[in-house]
Amino acid sequence: MSKAVLFLLFFAASVWAEDAKVEVFATTMDTKENIVTADGDVVVIYQDYQLSAKKARYDRNSGDLELFGNIAASQGENIKLLGEYAKLNIANKERTFQPFFMLEKTSDVWLSGDEGYAKDTDVEVTSGVMSGCDPNNPLWKMEFTSSEYNTDTMWLNLYNTRIYLYDIPVFYTPYFGYSLDTTRRTGVLPPIVGYSTKEGLYYEQALFIAEQNWWDLELKPQIRTNRGEGLYSTFRFVDSKTSKGSLTAGYFQEKQSYFSDSQLANDKHYGFNFLYQNDDFINQWFGTTLEGQSGIYADIVNMNDVDYINLSTNDTTQNATTTQLLSRINAFYNRDDDYMGAYFKHYKDLTLDSNEKTIQNLPALHYHTYLDTWLENHLSYSMDIQNNNYYRQAGVGAVQTDMNIPVTLQTSLFDEFLNVAYTSHFYAQHTDFNGENSVQNNSLEYDSGLFGRNYHQLSASTQLTRAFETFTHVIEVGTQYQMDGLESQNGYYDEQMELFTPQQRDDYCSYASNATDPEYAARCEFYNIASVEKRLQLYFAHYLYDVLGEQILYHRVSQNISYNSNVADEIENELDYQITDNLNFYNNMVYNYDESDFSKNFNQVSYRTSSFDLGLSHMYKDSFLPDTPTTTPITSYLTSSINYRYDKHYSYSYRHSYDLQRSQKRGFEIGFLYQKRCWDFGLRYVENNRPILNLSGISDSVYDRYIYLTLRLKPIMSPNSNASGFAYRLPDKSENN
Repeated sequence: MSKAVLFLLFFAASVWAEDAKVEVFATTMDTKENIVTADGDVVVIYQDYQLSAKKARYDRNSGDLELFGNIAASQGENIKLLGEYAKLNIANKERTFQPFFMLEKTSDVWLSGDEGYAKDTDVEVTSGVMSGCDPNNPLWKMEFTSSEYNTDTMWLNLYNTRIYLYDIPVFYTPYFGYSLDTTRRTGVLPPIVGYSTKEGLYYEQALFIAEQNWWDLELKPQIRTNRGEGLYSTFRFVDSKTSKGSLTAGYFQEKQSYFSDSQLANDKHYGFNFLYQNDDFINQWFGTTLEGQSGIYADIVNMNDVDYINLSTNDTTQNATTTQLLSRINAFYNRDDDYMGAYFKHYKDLTLDSNEKTIQNLPALHYHTYLDTWLENHLSYSMDIQNNNYYRQAGVGAVQTDMNIPVTLQTSLFDEFLNVAYTSHFYAQHTDFNGENSVQNNSLEYDSGLFGRNYHQLSASTQLTRAFETFTHVIEVGTQYQMDGLESQNGYYDEQMELFTPQQRDDYCSYASNATDPEYAARCEFYNIASVEKRLQLYFAHYLYDVLGEQILYHRVSQNISYNSNVADEIENELDYQITDNLNFYNNMVYNYDESDFSKNFNQVSYRTSSFDLGLSHMYKDSFLPDTPTTTPITSYLTSSINYRYDKHYSYSYRHSYDLQRSQKRGFEIGFLYQKRCWDFGLRYVENNRPILNLSGISDSVYDRYIYLTLRLKPIMSPNSNASGFAYRLPDKSENN
């Protein structure tokens, strides 16, 4: 032992190169001329390397330290190296391993090769294999002729790469780059591949660019061999601690043959979507030090048709498609006492050749004072003012201002057993018109007008609570009586009184788009005042809570009684019942006495365990409006879903949505996923009904049918990524909406 210590001291004092010291521990040693040989449990410490071997030899002249037999090396905390032979040149900071094996513990990726050469932070490996699976029998692996790895950036480059599933070759690429950590950096993302009998082979190869930590750019060029080519891109940025945004844009060019055969509205599809959010824009932009909270949110979208969305990905089930676009910018400043906001809304209908007659709201200005109290909280009031500028390029526009001031007097009686309140609402609206005063070449004058109203509400309620041994029961009973008051109007509002009765204004102007008379429809465009009914509302609610405070049951019944028509209005029943820890039932239904039918009936059953998730729901709604060729008053929609996790490896899924009113399947999916530590394999069959725009400008639908093959090679493909598989699109069929 003393001999080994003397050797250690001699060796450590003798081996230096550019401030790099090597320490060697061994059981025995031998020195002959300039060669030092160590045997038995050799341990070498060099910079952040710690190596062990059976034998070591150091050449003082060349500065080479050689290790032999069962070499194990650790670099830092995450990298482990193995081999039978290693050579370290202290002066040149070079390391050589034969054969080479490296395990990166953070990502669980291993790399082996015939030889590994390292200098400084760069490692080169020749003729090797890389995988994230068990090295003894990997489920997948990548064989390569050469590779490069940087221990600082943790970026791995592989050349002439063949991907194998077990021993079956499935893919070749001349280059593959991958990061062994989660640092954002520039690189090529996994490709997306698909096939459609109509569109041909689909291939998307995304490029991710992240040269600085405050922005990144994702470029996604795609090709559909029978249909055309396109490019979609997303630029994301964080410009301050309180703000961030993104800009997505895309362009797709149809092949003339596909465009003609499919009778599409456009042979080019393009658009963009800009998102931005700033949670302190006033202080940040204007250099102020206001104590209140300010914010701005922008969502600006434009496209020439809905196929811009459909073509953004190969999985149309991931898209939310619509033919109505809404762009908006919302800004606000909020203080303890009041709130100010400005909202800009721009609408675009993709089915119209021109949106010059579409009403835009540019802007809406909003001011609100929060609830203030007097007389020891017995008297409270607030104020809300909103100004809307309704603008369009062709046709009548209007500037409409609404003001609402509710004043409430409240107290409790009988030792807080009964709560009573009286509220007086002061409401006013002013409308000033501008633009053209004509409808289909018929003169139609719009006069400015002022409307004022005062109406009243009386309410009384009580709440009883009783605790039992295993649960707590809460009962709430209340009533509210509403009565009309004074009304005053002139100008435009007087004209409305002449054209319609109060009931006609409520019913007819609410659905002005269905009007056959263009003059009446135009009159209703800016009329949004509903009559105040003399009515009584009764409601009853009760709750059950378990000993932990979790809700078991919620049940509420609400009934309105109208004194204007001397009939009961719709009655609403809502029930939420947690039958067991896993089983829940929810119901919400509204019954209309006039129609002797339900205007709404929604039912949902859900069952959830750690391995099983079932959902079944049905929505029924009836507006009781006339049925037209393009619209139906009834909505009857059935949805169901099942997710079952058999064990830690196998999971199964099923989803189905069906339009009972149209006898039309809206969506369907069934599939399974097999998960292992180093790979996932799944298969899904998906049907999806999505909208398109045809040559006549009419909104049609295409019923897509896909077979998705999911293959994720972990950890080089994210478990949450959808861009790791193959999609086969079956022949579709179009259906008119």
